[in-house]
Amino acid sequence: MLSLMSGCASYYSHFAMFPAENSSGEPRQVRLSWQSADYPGWWLTGDKATPVKVETQCSDRIWRLHDGDDANLASCGEGIRACGQPGKDLVAGTEEPATGEIRCVSINPTDPAARVAEVGDKLELLVSCTPSVVAEGQGSEALNFDYLRASSVPYTVYVRKVPRGSMQARLPEFDESVCDAE
Repeated sequence: MLSLMSGCASYYSHFAMFPAENSSGEPRQVRLSWQSADYPGWWLTGDKATPVKVETQCSDRIWRLHDGDDANLASCGEGIRACGQPGKDLVAGTEEPATGEIRCVSINPTDPAARVAEVGDKLELLVSCTPSVVAEGQGSEALNFDYLRASSVPYTVYVRKVPRGSMQARLPEFDESVCDAE
């Protein structure tokens, strides 16, 4: 009987794009995206969601923010977060190397019980780290690792939620001509 009712969930795509500066002070677009499955209240399983992907225009660095439902996540606090990576991140303000125990990026940071599946149409995004290396290589082989500028005040981000597979579910694209010009 349960296997016949596996299609009871409603599936959604969530995304947002907003202008900001990267840690080098350059104007960039920042995109957040994730997928969710919303189950009816009478269903045995709670709502589920993928990690939130945070991308910065012209950067090869992608953050994936997990919540407490992800058992494989290293411990760098509670709520929806991404941990620092040794050799890649510095703690903003102190410039000390970030470790896997440091929370570098978080969503709704004041709510330790926050879950991706429960994020609504507005969220707060807090960035607490800076990249230790902004770029590697030269010319067409160069990789950019810069990301959203750290701030002591969270960014307020408005999110779109649309049925997965619909025409509106297409992610907004970055204007790559900005990257080519640099």
